[in-house]
Amino acid sequence: MKQYKYLWLAVLAMVAFTVHADDKPYREFGDIKVFYSAFNSSFIQPEIASNYNIVRGKDKGLINIAVLRGDKPGGTTALVKGSVSNIFAQQQILEFFEVREGDTVYYLAPFRIDNEDYLTFKIEVIPDPNQPPLSLTFQKTLYQDE
Repeated sequence: MKQYKYLWLAVLAMVAFTVHADDKPYREFGDIKVFYSAFNSSFIQPEIASNYNIVRGKDKGLINIAVLRGDKPGGTTALVKGSVSNIFAQQQILEFFEVREGDTVYYLAPFRIDNEDYLTFKIEVIPDPNQPPLSLTFQKTLYQDE
């Protein structure tokens, strides 16, 4: 259980590092907040990556999505799907998997990066199957690790 806490702490740290001063690391849709971040897979420690079958590498990135409803801590389950594309419109479909750590729920998806890749992420989140998807788009430049 301790290794889960370390992954969650690593993901939270990445959120803090990816936010600009005037940006929020989430989008609000009524009482739902969708938190997002994208970062190099090498930020995850090898033993933690192994526990989640995450492939680390200089050309590997991860996107993290967490869905919170109201003031309820820990997140809620949702269907998460999306894609990432570079400036040449080369697109990758993101395949999210759910991570549960106690009451905390979030979603990770790996993707490939080139050096100094300016990426556009298009994400759809469906926290309730009876409602339309919540859509968000964000951009981020990622660099391959040395």
